[in-house]
Parts: sequence; structure tokens; C-alpha cells
Amino acid sequence: MTRRLRPVGLGFTEHAPTRLVFTARASAAPDAVYRALAEEVTGWPSWFRAVTLARPTRGGGGREVRLMGGVRFRETVMAADPGRRYAYRVDETNVPAVRALLEEWLLTPADRAPGTASASASGKPATPAAPAAHATPAAPVTVGDAAPGTLVRWTFAADGPPAFRLALAASRPALGHSFRTAVRTLDARLAGRTRG
Repeated sequence: MTRRLRPVGLGFTEHAPTRLVFTARASAAPDAVYRALAEEVTGWPSWFRAVTLARPTRGGGGREVRLMGGVRFRETVMAADPGRRYAYRVDETNVPAVRALLEEWLLTPADRAPGTASASASGKPATPAAPAAHATPAAPVTVGDAAPGTLVRWTFAADGPPAFRLALAASRPALGHSFRTAVRTLDARLAGRTRG
């Protein structure tokens, strides 16, 4: 059964009851990473293993996504800032208990990103969300070295009842692994394009 979720704005990434934040470094430039995320939506299954189908809807203003295990999402694209940010809100899903869900991908040139510090799309340091019951700490997980390229920051912001938030917090290691693997796979694909 498909359920309609609560509509949330971009600020939800800072104030959601549960925020999972991961970072990884890609050797590809921000523009190339952005194109793969936002303009080549149908290519997601080729680099993000959990995704079995992704396609744009509403002339690019939305997305339909299916994950392994039969999970389905209908989404609205909330931000598409070339080379900088791609964010989408889940409007409908068959996942039980979730009330609101927003994902944001921030892209920062790695040579401008000091260490693992993340920057907001405005270039100012991102502020952590206020503590919430069962919130997951937003400490980034970083992959790679200090080579030039792109620092990719993925924020998974969600709300649901306490049991849902606890389950999501417990899934942090698996989500982090999935994200890191996806960024490595995407980076290898993008590197293959530049060589070919």
C-alpha cells in the first residue's frame, strides 16, 4: 500500500528528528558528479547498488525510485543547483511508519573543503540539528584522501515514531556502507568516461 508522507522543506535536513550524514571524496569534479545525480537519473542503478529503478517524472521535477526488496518512492525534486546541490523529498512510499523523508547531496570542490568539514550550499559551515529524541549524531563518515575532486555530503533526514527512528539509527552502518560503495562505483564510472 502506498502512503502519502508529510511535505517538508529543505530546512528539514537541519531539523529532522533523525539525521544521518555521510561524506565521501570523489576524484571527479562537482559538475560531473552533479550530472550523474540530477541529469542522468536513469543511470542510478548502475552505480547505487540498492537502486533497481530510477526515472524522472513531471519533466524532471520529480522522480520514481525503486529499491531492492520492493521499496518504492515517488519524490519531488526540492533543489537542483548545478555542481552544488541535489535534494529530493519523498511524497509517497510503501515503507511503513515513516512520516517524512528528505535526502540532500551537497557537492563541494575537494580542494576547497578543509579536511572533512562540510559546507552548506551557501559556502558557510553546515550547522548541526538541535538534539532530538532518538536522533542519530550527524558526524560525517569520510572516505578517500585529500586529492582534488569533490567532497560529497549525503544527508538522510527522516521522521517517524520512536521505533522507526531507532530502526533507522541501527541501520546507519549499512546506509553508510551503501553510500560509500555507491560513491566509489560512481567515481570509477566517471573516471572511465574521461579515459574513454
